[in-house]
Amino acid sequence: MAGENIIIDLNFAVRATRQEVWDVLIDFNRMADFVSNLKESRVVSTSADSFTIFQRGAATYGPINFPFESTREVRLIPYHKIRTSLISGNMRKLEGTTHLIEDGGQTRVIHRTDATPKIWIPEIVGKVFIEHEMREQFNKMRNEIIRRKRDSLRPH
Repeated sequence: MAGENIIIDLNFAVRATRQEVWDVLIDFNRMADFVSNLKESRVVSTSADSFTIFQRGAATYGPINFPFESTREVRLIPYHKIRTSLISGNMRKLEGTTHLIEDGGQTRVIHRTDATPKIWIPEIVGKVFIEHEMREQFNKMRNEIIRRKRDSLRPH
């Protein structure tokens, strides 16, 4: 946390191809099925080089509950980079960049979010709360990548 800004840097590796990781990270229409803090996630419009998504949910940690809603523009450089930027919602600023890098039989996901909430969040509580939520969200996506890969390897 830097003043009002919240900067989130995270990275993880998963034993999957870049395309397998990509397919989960941009599956916005089904994301609420595998990311537990999302109640709704859908693509609302598309254009030649971008699309718009709407997401609604609630981040919860112990007694703290923060409902959120955002409409964001998503720009893709297939299998390499995903950029999102806020159009509207309950944040003043919300920008994210995710890079996918092949790394010896696995894919490394490097993500950065730069956000400014509309409400004040106490630094001590906010840091723990935000770390918990981001870790939970990306663990759910990582688990979905692994599940889909495992299912694709099963004989049908």
